[in-house]
Amino acid sequence: MATPTSPALPPHAGALARLEARGHWGIKRGLDNIRALLDGLGQPDRGMAVVLLAGTNGKGSTGALMVHALQAAGFRTGWTTSPHLLHPRERLWIDGRPVTSATLESLLDEVFATEARLGLQATYFELVIASAVLGFHRAGVDLAVVEVGMGGRWDSTNALDPLVTVLTNVGLDHTQFLGDTREAIAREKLCTARPGRPLVLGPTLDPEWIRPLLETTPLLYPVAPPAPGPTVFGEGRLDQLVLGLAGEHQAENAATAREALRLLGACGFPVPEEALARGFREARWPGRLWQVPGLEGVWMDGAHNPDGATVLARHVRASGIRPHLVFGAMGDKDLAGIVRLLKGMEPASLTLVKGTNERYASAEALCAAWEVDQPVLDLDACAALLCQPAGGPRLVTGSLFLIGDLLRTLGVDPFGADPFPA
Repeated sequence: MATPTSPALPPHAGALARLEARGHWGIKRGLDNIRALLDGLGQPDRGMAVVLLAGTNGKGSTGALMVHALQAAGFRTGWTTSPHLLHPRERLWIDGRPVTSATLESLLDEVFATEARLGLQATYFELVIASAVLGFHRAGVDLAVVEVGMGGRWDSTNALDPLVTVLTNVGLDHTQFLGDTREAIAREKLCTARPGRPLVLGPTLDPEWIRPLLETTPLLYPVAPPAPGPTVFGEGRLDQLVLGLAGEHQAENAATAREALRLLGACGFPVPEEALARGFREARWPGRLWQVPGLEGVWMDGAHNPDGATVLARHVRASGIRPHLVFGAMGDKDLAGIVRLLKGMEPASLTLVKGTNERYASAEALCAAWEVDQPVLDLDACAALLCQPAGGPRLVTGSLFLIGDLLRTLGVDPFGADPFPA
C-alpha cells in the first residue's frame, strides 16, 4: 500500500495546504496511526456515541437522511462524509452545516502538532478523521454519524466504538485494495460491526449470503420497502414518507436509515415519527441525482462504479427521459462496466470530459470505453457547454471528483449562502 509523502511546502504553510499536500489517495493498512493520534489528542473519542456507516454505495444519502431526522428530533449531531466536492470542510458537519474553513484549519493545526510530537506520518483520511472526532468532542455533539472511507477493517473510522453499524450494500469497487469478489469485500466491510451490538443491513443484501461471513454479530434486517412509483428526477416515497432525495433507489437508503434510527432509539436516541418524517422530507445531498441551482435542466450524480451506474440507469429508464449525457471518470475505475450500463439509458447525446488531475481517465480511455471518436472537453469547455440551452435535461455523471471540479469551474456553491474559499 502507498505511504503518503509530503512535497516541499512554503514556510509557514497553513494546515489546509499541508493536508492537501498529503494527497487524497494515500492508503496505509492498520489502525496504529489513528489510535495514536486520538490518544495524543486526549482521547476525544472516549464515550462518544457513534454510528458507523459502511458500504459501497449509498452511505452519504443514508447519512443525510439519518442526520436530518436526528436534528429534527432535537439531537446535536456530528457527521463525516467523503469525498468532498469543493472543500475539505464538507467532510465535517456539525448541526447540519459543514464546519467553517477557520474551524477546520484550527482542528488540523492541533492534529498536525500531535502528529509531529508523536513522530507519525498520517494519511489524508487519518488526519481528517482525527480532526472530525476532536471537533465533535469540542462541540459536544450528542451523536456522531461517521461514514467509513474504504473497506472497513483498516479504515481509520474503525478505531471508533460504534453503538450501531450500518452496511448499506456491497459492490465491486476498490478491488485492488479490498479483493476482487463480493465476499472478500464484504468481509472487509463487516469488520466495522461489533459483537453483541446491532448491525443493520440494507434491503439489497441477502441475509443468507451475509450470514456465513459473520460468526457472532446479531443481524437485524430492515424490511424491503414497496417499490415507489416512477419519478422524474424528483422526490421519492417510502410508505407515507416523502423523501427529499431524488431517485427510486432512495427508498432502499430510507429503509436502512429508518431501521438504524429505530435501533438508536433503544440506545437513548429516540426519533419520533413526526421528526423522522420531517427529517426525511428536508434531507438534501448535493451531487446525488441533484439538480444544479441556477442551471436549468442540469443534473449531477456521482455514480462511479457499476452498482451506482445500474441504479442511475434504472431510474433514468423509468423516468422515460433520454438525457444529454456528460461523462468523465477516474482511470482506476471499471470504465467498461460503467459505460456498458450507462449505454442502456440510450442518451440523446454524449459529451466526454477530462479533468486536470492525473487520476482522471485519459481521453483515449474514455473514447475507447464508449467506442466513439470525438473530442474530449476540458473542464472550462464543459462548464461553458452546461451554461448553454440543451433542448432537454443534461446529466453529468461518472465521478464525484468530476462533479466537484465542474462546480468549482462554474462557480456554484452547493451548500448555500456560505461560499467556499477559492
